[in-house]
Amino acid sequence: MHGGVYATLLDSAAGCAVQSVLPQGMAYTSLDLTLKFLRPITVDTGKVRAVGTVLNSGRRTALAQAELLDSTDRLLAHATSSCLLFPVPAAS
Repeated sequence: MHGGVYATLLDSAAGCAVQSVLPQGMAYTSLDLTLKFLRPITVDTGKVRAVGTVLNSGRRTALAQAELLDSTDRLLAHATSSCLLFPVPAAS
């Protein structure tokens, strides 16, 4: 699998974890994403899953991590993401 697919899965998992702890009216955007590729993903790997966890959430930024795991819970890739938190403008 191309590394960009790893990045998309991990960025989405980390971002969704951050979004899940934000109050209504707040949103986020990724500031950075650091990836570590540990094992290749091939057609023989089977299903993979991404798990995101918030490590810290403040008023302006949040830090999250994400793991990409195979069906036997072997770690395939790891990422950390810093996110900028901001209010969503009210619809007029």
